[in-house]
Amino acid sequence: MDTTTPTTGYVHGYSTHEARRLSDQADTLAELLHSDTFFPPGSRVLEVGCGVGAQTVHLVRSSPDAHLVAVDISEDSLAQARARVAARAPGATVEWHRADLFDLPFADAAFDHLFLCFVLEHLSDPRRALADLRRVLRPGGTITVIEGDHGSAFFHPDSLFARAVIDCQVQLQAEAGGNALLGRQLQPLLEDAGFVDAVTRPRTVYADHTRPALVEGFIRNTFTAMMESVRDAALITGLLAAPAWDRGIADLRRTAEPDGSFHYTFFKARAVNPPSCPETPAAQAGRSGRG
Repeated sequence: MDTTTPTTGYVHGYSTHEARRLSDQADTLAELLHSDTFFPPGSRVLEVGCGVGAQTVHLVRSSPDAHLVAVDISEDSLAQARARVAARAPGATVEWHRADLFDLPFADAAFDHLFLCFVLEHLSDPRRALADLRRVLRPGGTITVIEGDHGSAFFHPDSLFARAVIDCQVQLQAEAGGNALLGRQLQPLLEDAGFVDAVTRPRTVYADHTRPALVEGFIRNTFTAMMESVRDAALITGLLAAPAWDRGIADLRRTAEPDGSFHYTFFKARAVNPPSCPETPAAQAGRSGRG
C-alpha cells in the first residue's frame, strides 16, 4: 500500500527498489496467500490500498469474471499498477480510483467483497479503518485481510545483530504510525470493528536450501530487502550504529546460505459484514465467494 495521509506512514519508501520488492514478494507468496482467494463471477470486489498492483495481478487471475475496483492514495502507484496489470494480465479489466480509504467515493453497500493485503499495518488506527470500510460493503458481504507479523521471524544461524535490525524496523514503523506486529491482532480487530464470523489462520513461510525459490524470493528479495530499505532511517535516528546494522544485514543474508533456514508467519483473515435483513438467493450466491 502507498499513502501520504496524516493517519498513515509507509516506512519502506517509494523507490523503484521498493516497487520491485513488492512485486517479488507478491509473486513469491502467491500460492501461499492466494491459493484459496477467488470471487464469484459478477461480484463487485474492492481492493483497498492496491499500491503498485503487485497483489492486483493475482486477484484478476484468480477471479477473472469478478468486477474488480482498485484504490490507492498515490497517483504514481496507480500508474505503476495499471502498467503492471496490462503487462502481466492482458485483457483484465480493473476500475482504478485515486482515493483515501477513510473517504472512499463509493455509495453505501456498493461492494460484495473487500480485499486488503499489507495495508492495515501502515495505519495509525486500523480498527477505525475496518469500521469505516463496512459502509461500502453490503450486508452479508465479506472482507479478506492479509498481514504479516515480524515477531514470527526466526532463523538459523541465530543472530542478535539480525534481531536488532528487525527490532529497528518494527520501531521505525511504530514511529510512523504503523504496526509491524499486526498479524496476531487481526481476529480481535475485525470483531471490534463490527464484523462477524471472523476466521483467522496462519500462513507460514519456511525456507532452506531444499526450497531455493523461497530462499531467493523470500529471504533475499522480500524480508532482507525490506530491512535494507530502512537503513538510512535507522542510522539517522540513532537506533543502531552503522557497523551493527551492517552486521545484522549480513547475518540475515547468511540465513540464505545452504546451511541456513528462515521462518515467518503471515495471517489471513476472512469475516462477514453482519446482515441487516434476510438475504435474497442472489445475495447468498454473492456471499459464497472465498477470499
